[in-house]
Amino acid sequence: MNTGEKSESMTAGRQISVFLENERGTLGNLTSMLGEKGINIYALTLTGGIDHGYVRMVVDRHEDALRVLGEAGYLFFEREVLLLELFNQPDSLGRVSRILAERGVDIEYVYCASGPSAEHGLVVVKVDDPRAALRVLQGAEAGGDE
Repeated sequence: MNTGEKSESMTAGRQISVFLENERGTLGNLTSMLGEKGINIYALTLTGGIDHGYVRMVVDRHEDALRVLGEAGYLFFEREVLLLELFNQPDSLGRVSRILAERGVDIEYVYCASGPSAEHGLVVVKVDDPRAALRVLQGAEAGGDE
């Protein structure tokens, strides 16, 4: 999976899902509160509903974020996910998705982003068993599978 000088990375990590009221300013309040505590958000997605929405995010200081959210009274939970730093080029996500599918790993959801000048993008992948999926991807990397 290494196609350049700096390699891609794959690890298991934790995601925080936070329930928010579907009202103007709630996302700003949440993200500002974390920012004021020096917590950096690496990845975030917001899904809206009629009365409530929820944010899924990966942060740099996970335990601190949990504490801050708890103290502020937010309803949240955490899940283990795959954190993939893939090359910012066509078919990087397609390649990984094919490897997982060929090995029988179902992807529940994915979110990702990178800027046009970034060498890598962070891809957050939710699967049933992140540790097993990680072994699949690491095995494909070692074996040179495409």
